[in-house]
Amino acid sequence: MPESLMLEEPSQAVLRDARKLVRSKERRAAGKFLAEGRQAVREALKVPGVVESLFLRWSSARDNVDLVELARAGGVPVYGVSEQNLATMSDTVTPQGVIAVCEEVDISLSELMGTKRKNPAVPKKKSKHQRRDVSLVVICAQIRDPGNAGTVIRCADAFGADAVILSSDSVEVYNPKVVRASVGSLFHLPIVRDVPLEQAIGACRAAGMQILATDGDAGTDLTDLEADLGEPTAWVMGNEAWGLPSESLELADHTVAVPIYGQAESLNLATAAAICLYASATAQRATGQAASSAEQPSLPVADAEPAAQ
Repeated sequence: MPESLMLEEPSQAVLRDARKLVRSKERRAAGKFLAEGRQAVREALKVPGVVESLFLRWSSARDNVDLVELARAGGVPVYGVSEQNLATMSDTVTPQGVIAVCEEVDISLSELMGTKRKNPAVPKKKSKHQRRDVSLVVICAQIRDPGNAGTVIRCADAFGADAVILSSDSVEVYNPKVVRASVGSLFHLPIVRDVPLEQAIGACRAAGMQILATDGDAGTDLTDLEADLGEPTAWVMGNEAWGLPSESLELADHTVAVPIYGQAESLNLATAAAICLYASATAQRATGQAASSAEQPSLPVADAEPAAQ
């Protein structure tokens, strides 16, 4: 084996600490979580201080030389483990062969609205801040499906949103399925979690954003809101099963429905979020509201690495 692939064997204590992070209670206690798969791990390694350790299945080490080099350049220990040991750190039927132990990367609502990390995913204890303007946010209200939550984060990243806020009672953002479904986007933009919906909406409105809530039954057609979409906006997406309750809809400036021209009964929550975010991102770039370049965003293409279920 080349010298660059000479990996350490982890101690039992290191393995035990990593295995614990499969459970939500242990993740919260440790302030750490697991990222699985090449794309997620690569993006985590690009952020200084996020990855604590990297585990590779012995048989897949040769396929991940780039990750080994990236980890070692950042001073991250790299361990070789058996298929059996790797399986104890994963909740998938077929582990992808690459798992990283990561520090939590979420920020507080006050940090989001008042300050900006030089890299928004740097762990809290190592972060530095500067002022930022926030013009496009998605608020997930009691979203329970981890695949939907992770995909919304990915879409928000793709369309240049400034943050994703997960309200209280939403799925845990560090749930392994959320992390996998985000395909690395979790490490690209600020994430705020465990915030009451009313508080999240109030903070966004105080920051000068209009509040648009999705309501497939009674909302105004998205195409009729084109003149307003260029303004700073917080999109509120409701629960997959029951949407947003009436008291939550009343907090919005407008309720919006994504038009369906075919015979489908409804749209998946993440699909609806993607359409709304794309519409806002395109309009904001046309009016100069977006903080990034004025180029119109391109629609996302198929995954190079499908998220495991």
